[in-house]
Amino acid sequence: MRVMVGSPLLERIRRREAKVGVVGLGYVGLPLGMAFAEAGFPVVGLDVDKRKLDKIEKGESYIKHIPSAPLAELTKAGKLKATGDFSRSKELDCIIICVPTPLTASREPDMSYIIQTGESLAPHVRRGQLFILESTTYPGTTEEVLKPILEKNGLKAGVDFHLAFSPEREDPGNKNFNTKTIPKIVGGYSPECSEVAAALYGSALKEVVPVSSTRVAELAKLLENIYRCVNIAMVNEMKMLCDRMNVDVWEVIQAASTKPFGFQPFYPGPGLGGHCIPIDPFYLTWKAREYEFHTKFIELAGEVNWQMPYYVVQRTMEALNKAKKTLNGAKVLCLGAAYKKDIDDMRESPSLRIMTLLAEKGAELCYHDPYVPELHKGHGFNMEMKSVPLEPEKLGEYDAVLILTDHTNIDYAAVVANATCVIDTRNATKGVPQGREKVTKA
Repeated sequence: MRVMVGSPLLERIRRREAKVGVVGLGYVGLPLGMAFAEAGFPVVGLDVDKRKLDKIEKGESYIKHIPSAPLAELTKAGKLKATGDFSRSKELDCIIICVPTPLTASREPDMSYIIQTGESLAPHVRRGQLFILESTTYPGTTEEVLKPILEKNGLKAGVDFHLAFSPEREDPGNKNFNTKTIPKIVGGYSPECSEVAAALYGSALKEVVPVSSTRVAELAKLLENIYRCVNIAMVNEMKMLCDRMNVDVWEVIQAASTKPFGFQPFYPGPGLGGHCIPIDPFYLTWKAREYEFHTKFIELAGEVNWQMPYYVVQRTMEALNKAKKTLNGAKVLCLGAAYKKDIDDMRESPSLRIMTLLAEKGAELCYHDPYVPELHKGHGFNMEMKSVPLEPEKLGEYDAVLILTDHTNIDYAAVVANATCVIDTRNATKGVPQGREKVTKA
């Protein structure tokens, strides 16, 4: 049996001579590639999106929370390059895969992006390389899906090349943590694979957390997000009950949060957004069926959260009904399209689902989002829309203003003062003393 010698690659990593490739230059891949380039590694980004490649070549960021200046500095110095030519992967020593892993229409894992990436890389795999998957997925994906594809040319993982999984932990817009400071979990296909992958991340990031296998690393990521999904579902259910009981759920949460132990606040909203929390529970429940195990608790939480857009639409109908108006034909302005405040990230945004449901019921829709100038068809959203200006004096022309994302640069006092009806799904109007009778919490 051939035994891989890992020391040459380890030495290249330690000297920061190893060439690092990042496949998928989105919210995960771009900041990761920049982190390695800033640490002194030569970095090549690989992507099929020509728009992103052109932007990087010009040193222009296409992600709101990533400024253009440091990106331009890296590209100008030749430390970070981008290409759509996957044959160049044979030049690279370490290749990190950061591609999407969405759900299919039937809520089953969509492995197409991982499979396509693997097939694009497979003809160029050479001895001594390191491949790391970062895409959030079910336990077993690295070994069951990616590994066989990379081995198609006869080379073997753990013998001829290194293979590992390291879950992304990006939180767009979080000012307290970034790619470099968030601890990095790493699980290898073999102990030597783990050692090499940990050395790579340790050369650019603050902290590395090694685990015993790729499956542990894959499942750890799911647990992190399922923990949030379950707790958000609980507080969303509490919100609906509080509405029935005429109790302010936000005040209840604030009061409970004064307990200095045994309680962590979670907050309700119009539905789950972002790539991870709306999707990850279904990755695990799908995989659990292979083991004849029914994850009832996790599935229930997922179902509660998936139903929140319908609840928001119902509350909007009730608010209009109080004003003797119907949703059919009503002019509704939706404030916020991104899945959370102060970012431009549209992945799995509940705003899109809510807008779709409102349109299906006959509402005439407009939206405003300072970070999302246009909405395009795709992922179940069938409208082309442009953000309209937020002009306080014109808010009275709408039958309802629906707050879906609580961006901080919106004057909610002016919204309440000038609108005839406000439906607030984010408690954004909490500090507005006047016009409370116009506001419906949803």
